Amino acid sequence: MENDGELTEDEVFKCLSNLGQSATGLQHTYLCLSVPGRDLKNVSILCNYIYLQKLELPYNKIKDLSCVSHMPHLIILDASHNQLTDFFGFQPPKNLKEVNFSHNKITVMKDLSSYSSLSKLILDYNSFSAIRGLEKCKRLSHLSLAHNNISRIRGLDHLPLRTLCLRGNVIHKIENLQTLRKLQVLDLSCNRIQSLSGLQNLHLLGTVNLESNLISEIKEAAHLHDLILLREMNLLRNPVQNQDDYRLAVIFLLQHLILLDQHAVTAEEKVSAVNKYDPPLEVIAARDHMTQLMYQLMQPQVIFDSTLPSLDAPYPMLVLTGPQACGKRELAHKLCQEFSDYFAYGACHTTRGPYYGEEDGSDYHFVTEEEFQNMIQMGQFVQTMQYGGHWYGLSRESIERVAREGLACCVHMELEGVYSLKNSCFEPRYVLLFPTVVDNYVCFLKARGFYSNAQMETAVSRIHLYAKINREKPGFFDNIISCDDRTEAYQTLKQLVKEYLGLEEQGGGNDSSSVTPDNTSTTNAMGELLAANTKEAIDLMDSYSRNYQNKIQAKMTSQLTPAEIASSHRRQQVIREALSGKSRGAYAELFQRSAPTAPSSLASHTLPPPGPSSSSKRPVGLGGPDLDEDSSSEESCASSGLSMRSSVGALSAESPARRSDTGSGPNIEPLDISMLGQDRDSLRGHTDSGLTPDAPRSERVSPTLPSSPGRPGANVKPVLPPIPSGRKTSESGSKQ
Repeated sequence: MENDGELTEDEVFKCLSNLGQSATGLQHTYLCLSVPGRDLKNVSILCNYIYLQKLELPYNKIKDLSCVSHMPHLIILDASHNQLTDFFGFQPPKNLKEVNFSHNKITVMKDLSSYSSLSKLILDYNSFSAIRGLEKCKRLSHLSLAHNNISRIRGLDHLPLRTLCLRGNVIHKIENLQTLRKLQVLDLSCNRIQSLSGLQNLHLLGTVNLESNLISEIKEAAHLHDLILLREMNLLRNPVQNQDDYRLAVIFLLQHLILLDQHAVTAEEKVSAVNKYDPPLEVIAARDHMTQLMYQLMQPQVIFDSTLPSLDAPYPMLVLTGPQACGKRELAHKLCQEFSDYFAYGACHTTRGPYYGEEDGSDYHFVTEEEFQNMIQMGQFVQTMQYGGHWYGLSRESIERVAREGLACCVHMELEGVYSLKNSCFEPRYVLLFPTVVDNYVCFLKARGFYSNAQMETAVSRIHLYAKINREKPGFFDNIISCDDRTEAYQTLKQLVKEYLGLEEQGGGNDSSSVTPDNTSTTNAMGELLAANTKEAIDLMDSYSRNYQNKIQAKMTSQLTPAEIASSHRRQQVIREALSGKSRGAYAELFQRSAPTAPSSLASHTLPPPGPSSSSKRPVGLGGPDLDEDSSSEESCASSGLSMRSSVGALSAESPARRSDTGSGPNIEPLDISMLGQDRDSLRGHTDSGLTPDAPRSERVSPTLPSSPGRPGANVKPVLPPIPSGRKTSESGSKQ
């Protein structure tokens, strides 16, 4: 090579490589020539090397490549980092596939329709202002025009591009890319792009680089939500990175990403993103339960009436659930009216306005948003949920109001409320009302005239959600009833409730007397029938409480030491004895002045004759026994909480405190502590024989037996938790 920059034959011999056969296959020749960084200006000697297939001349000062016109077999040409001003200034080789003209001084793109085999074209660091002349390049798969002066994306229609690099231009908008169906890698970094609109139809796109642009909104990532093959995304040095929770928001919108801003996306980040922006129903319910529990613990603690009927079994509830306007509220009201001695309606609170015909306090408690939030902070709710932009909540007072009457609570709610209620201490029966004919359901929604088209679409979509939950989680709902015909649905629900209550075994037919709890003849007949098998009945009736208690102990066993378990058992026993009146407080024992005598009930004394103020009997609740109101307060304190289990579990009488408020009977005598152990043994003997300590055999036997014991939610013949023994004394006396 001479000093004037001309390539000599000796230098060519030194730079040739890759000996092989010529294109015709008739002779051997060198196929590759690489002469980088020699400050070459004249390479005309290469006109004699017609068999070259690869020519590399980077980092020189070449201005003319006309010698390439004499290389018909050339496949790869690298002329980067030179001083070329002419775009493809040579005759097109037939099989030319890859061309690199980066870092030159070319300003205008010419028509390349003659280069039909061209598959890779690199034109970085030139002075192009527009893309043109590529329409006929039907094999072009890689195009790079980085760091030019291109302001608009055009001239690429229907090209088979897989990689497109337009880095470092002055592009303001992503456009005209919808026809690039095969595009997989797109580099638009260092431009002035503000929106990602224009990429939504590139379904094979796997990598997008938008570093150093002007994207400022996280919602722009939603344009890429449907690109399920997108794996890598780069938004470094964009204003959007200054927003809170930017990374989690983008990961949530683009859940298929494995690399964001050059950092791997972890599984923990994906879970956190979903839990933050679209949490599953289970997560929503768990958060709601924690919220209500936290606010409840911040309030003064009291003993709730719903915890008093039984120490070993949950308060009985019936929950009707289903899609919007499927008849939950109507059926709940009708059920509570017909079974008024067993159920009462629990009205929820809501922030929406009343529909036509709805009454405040009867159907819902209609409150403002501010009042609802204040109730949450006061810990008044058991569960809350949002649906249709409104808040709904079941308050503790709604349940307690029913529990104070000695009845089971019947409520209705949407699926979110069911999830939240399953986290609470309650274990209701869940009955799903499900529309099986969607067209009829839509017609019913339209006929009511309360709902917009969007609300009706949401309601219809939730039908599939209920079906999915029932299919994927067997036993989530205890029963499913078709609500296409409301009359038939209620008859099915009525029959189901009778089975829950064990009323079918009483009458054996549809006679209304089998539903009435205070039917004396039915009670006496069933009592005589079951008196012979009292011990077996007791075992069956206690099985529910044992199962429930075993379940609670199983949850605690894995976390507690043996010493802690034993301590827990002792505390539970003391609490049971205290609430049932069997043991006295330490304060009373400390200041006892004289040796007390055992109460008459423990000494098998004869009951005093009924007084005029307490001669009425309370109605039997859920097949429970008729408890005499004329018993003295001392017998109430001795036996409250020890009454015979009802046909569905454990049946408890009223608390001692409540009995003392009525003022019936004389004051209780002090209990002889020295005789307490002996009296307890005698109590156990009476209980094992099938009788309560103060009850004759013929009146204290539960009139019904459970069909099959089991906890709420189990896939067996359903048996409700124990329902208290009826309404208040004053109400039952007036009924009698």
